[in-house]
Amino acid sequence: MSRLDSFIRRLTAQKACLEQCASEIGSMSGVIVELGLGNGRTFDHLREILPDREIFVLEREPRAHPDSTPDAGHLLVGSLAELLPTLGARLPGRAVLVHSDIGCGDPETDRKTTALICEHISGFLASGGFVASDQPLLSSELCALPLPKNVKEGRYHVYRRIDPER
Repeated sequence: MSRLDSFIRRLTAQKACLEQCASEIGSMSGVIVELGLGNGRTFDHLREILPDREIFVLEREPRAHPDSTPDAGHLLVGSLAELLPTLGARLPGRAVLVHSDIGCGDPETDRKTTALICEHISGFLASGGFVASDQPLLSSELCALPLPKNVKEGRYHVYRRIDPER
């Protein structure tokens, strides 16, 4: 498979998983959290499919086109290592959907980043909230969900936060 074909399949999977999660959050009240802005395509899509939701974006070095960049109140600038530990205080249990597209292709870096996300996600992810991720997230608080029918296992991941009270 060419790199272009692989890229198209990843974006198709990402879109399908995000749209599945968006339909699942329905009337749940809360915000969306995007881990990484990149060029802003996913942020722009989330704005389109969830127009009534606040979307907070964490980004180390914002470089997206201005039309695909959140306003200053919703763009948190810094590394995930700096921002994730404080996100629980800023958005305590308020995120009903978290999108994490942080894979860099280096397995050790990806492992460390996903461990950091798992360490802090319970601070800001609502009970019953959803996560769509390009990397597997190993957390006892997250339950893997079935993927949309057109998404190959392992291409993308969807989780729901398990209520610790149950």
